[in-house]
Amino acid sequence: MSYNKLTPEEEYVIENKGTERPFSGKYNDFYEAGVYKCRKCDTALYRSEDKFSSGCGWPSFDDDIVGAVKRVPDADGRRVEIICANCGAHLGHVFEGEGFTSKNTRHCVNSLSLSFKSIENCCEQHAFAYFAGGCFWGVEHFFEKFKGVHSVVSGYMGGHMENPDYEAVCTGRTGHLEVVRVEYDECEVSFRELAKHFFEIHDFTQIDGQGPDIGSQYLSAIFYQNEGQKRTALELVDELEDMDYKVATSLYESSVFYEAEDYHQNYYERTGKVPYCHSYKKIFK
Repeated sequence: MSYNKLTPEEEYVIENKGTERPFSGKYNDFYEAGVYKCRKCDTALYRSEDKFSSGCGWPSFDDDIVGAVKRVPDADGRRVEIICANCGAHLGHVFEGEGFTSKNTRHCVNSLSLSFKSIENCCEQHAFAYFAGGCFWGVEHFFEKFKGVHSVVSGYMGGHMENPDYEAVCTGRTGHLEVVRVEYDECEVSFRELAKHFFEIHDFTQIDGQGPDIGSQYLSAIFYQNEGQKRTALELVDELEDMDYKVATSLYESSVFYEAEDYHQNYYERTGKVPYCHSYKKIFK
């Protein structure tokens, strides 16, 4: 995956975990409306409404965009470092219990780790994610109301037949899986958070389908759009395996997505029925 070219000063902070001088950063006393993004990979990290003045000399935020910032123990053994969850860029440190805001949290971030996009230009284009977790009715249902999701469409992906229909896919001979296309706003939710939700709404350990739906078209898979999505998916699989789960989910590069027939779209919303082989179970912290 290609990243933005960094200046020597940015590289010192982002790659070598350095710290810029207090009160020297361009975003320390900066309060325009918009989104702060990772300088290295452009992932949206913080919203302007979560920024506040702490007087510490560095940009301060009392919240991050869900799933965008990862906390890790600092090398000094005392503090908690914060890094971009997508590319690992060093951002700064997080502190709690200081009482600056009602959230009682302060993300102390280096300006050099950030770039800014004004509200007028923020997230003009949505991103896409593709998940297969059994019957697409249930997967679609659990993603439709998820924060930051703009739309969810049921369809088919991964096979060799052009323009497949439901009957052909159900034979198991086209190679397609039942897939949902999730269109989402990266300024509100990260791919990591979507992928975590995906693992929490289906049985990713089942090797022959999902629940009572047995067949190759019902297998669990993530079709990644880029190396960032692939890396995030692999990291989550590793986390699950560290929790002693045997993960059956496969990872594939995304290919042509074919929308399913109209009667499959928003199935549970239209029929008033409830999912029969999908449910939510909290797994990740």
